[in-house]
Amino acid sequence: MGIIEISTKPVTTNPLKMSQPLGGAMAFLGLQDAMPLFHGSQGCSAFAKTLLVKHFREAIPLQTTALSEVTTILGGTDNLHRALRSLIKNHKPRVIGVMSTGLTETKGEDLFGDVLSFRQQNPKWADTAIIPVSTPDFKGSLEDGFFQAVSAIVRDLIKTPLPKRPGQINILAGSHLTAGDLDLIRDACHSYGLSPIILPDLGSSLDGHLAKGFSTVTIGGTALEQISDMARSEATLVVGASLIPCAHVLAEHFQIPVLPFKRLSGLEPSDRFHDALSQISGQKVPHKFRIQRNRLLDAMLDSHFFFSGKLVALALEADLLFALTSFFQEMGANPFLKIAPTMVPLLKELKESCSGKIVIGDLMDLEKRAWDSDLLVSNSHARHAAKRLGKALLRRGIPVFDQLGHAYHTSILYPGTMELVFESGNLLMQREH
Repeated sequence: MGIIEISTKPVTTNPLKMSQPLGGAMAFLGLQDAMPLFHGSQGCSAFAKTLLVKHFREAIPLQTTALSEVTTILGGTDNLHRALRSLIKNHKPRVIGVMSTGLTETKGEDLFGDVLSFRQQNPKWADTAIIPVSTPDFKGSLEDGFFQAVSAIVRDLIKTPLPKRPGQINILAGSHLTAGDLDLIRDACHSYGLSPIILPDLGSSLDGHLAKGFSTVTIGGTALEQISDMARSEATLVVGASLIPCAHVLAEHFQIPVLPFKRLSGLEPSDRFHDALSQISGQKVPHKFRIQRNRLLDAMLDSHFFFSGKLVALALEADLLFALTSFFQEMGANPFLKIAPTMVPLLKELKESCSGKIVIGDLMDLEKRAWDSDLLVSNSHARHAAKRLGKALLRRGIPVFDQLGHAYHTSILYPGTMELVFESGNLLMQREH
C-alpha cells in the first residue's frame, strides 16, 4: 500500500497542472463544426491556444470574449453576447462551447444566465447549440475541465429517449487518449460489427489529416446528430475513470448499461474490453485479435528482463497516471513515485493497489525525488528535469511538442500496449547499455 503526500512548497515551480478551460476546449474540439469560446481576457485563450497548437500541430479554432479591466468590473454580459453574435454570423459553428475562466468565476459572472438571455433575445439562432461550462482555472486541472465539458454536452444535447438501435454503442473517451488510441477502439468495435459513437472524437478532428480548404471551425469529430442518437445505444463503454459519472447520467435517464474501463493499457484490461465487445455483439473474438494478443505476450516475455526491478517515476494527470502505473507494475518494474496535479478519488484506489508515494505536486517535485530512478514518464515540460538528472524520458500526456507523431502513438489494447512495451523497454535497455 502506498501513501499520498501533498507538496507543501509555497510556490509551484515548473507546473504539471493544466487549466480547466484548456480541458474544456479540448472536449469541444472533438465535436464537428464546433468553436470553443473562453469567457475571460485575451491572455486566457492565448496560453491555451499556443499550447494546443504546439501539442497537436494543427490550426486550433479558439475564441475569447476579450474582457478588459472595465468590462470585468462592470460585467461581461455584453462582451459575451457580442462574441456569440460575431461567431454565429461570421463562422457559422453548429456548437459553441462557452468556458468560464478564473477571471469571470472570481468576478461572479452568471454564465448560464447570460447564455439563457442571449437565447431569449436571439431566437433566430436556435439551431446553434450554445453550451455553457463552469471551468474555473484556480482549481482542478485539464482532466476536470474535460469532464465538465463532456458532462455539459451530455446534459444539453441528449434529451429525448429513443428506441434502441441494435449494434450501436457509446464510447466516452477520456482526455488521455490519443488519435491513435481512438482509432484502435474504433477498429475493434467495427470488427465485431458494432457501430460506435465516440464522444468526444479527437481521433477524427485532431488526428493530423489534411483537409480540403480552410475552416474556421473544427473539421471532423462527433456530429450533433450522433450525440443525440447516443440515447439509442445498447451500452456505454467508458475509457478513463474521470468520465464514469457522465455514463451514469445516460444510464439513469436512458437505461443504457455502463461498462467502465479505468484503463486499457495492459493485457488484462484489453482482454476485458474484447470480452465486452464479444458479449454485446454476440460474436466470437476475431482471429486477428488473437494474433495481436499472442504478439503482446511474446513482447512482454522478450522485454521483462529490462523492466524487472527498475525504478519508474511518473508525473501525469490521474487517468493516465493510473493506466501507466498499473502497466509498469505488471511488467515487473517499480513505479515508486507518482506525481499528480490534483487530488481525485482515483488516486486513493491507486494508493491501495501500488506501493510507493503519490505526491500532489509539480515537476519540481518530480525532479527532487526521482534522482535514483531509471525512467521518467511525463510530458515535454519534464525534459529539462530529465536532462539535469541524466534520465531517460518517456513522453506521454499533454503537451508533447518536442517529438513528432505523438498523435499516432498508442498505449492501449493489444497493439498499443505492445508499442508501449517496446518504447519504454528500449529506453530502459539503452540506459542499461
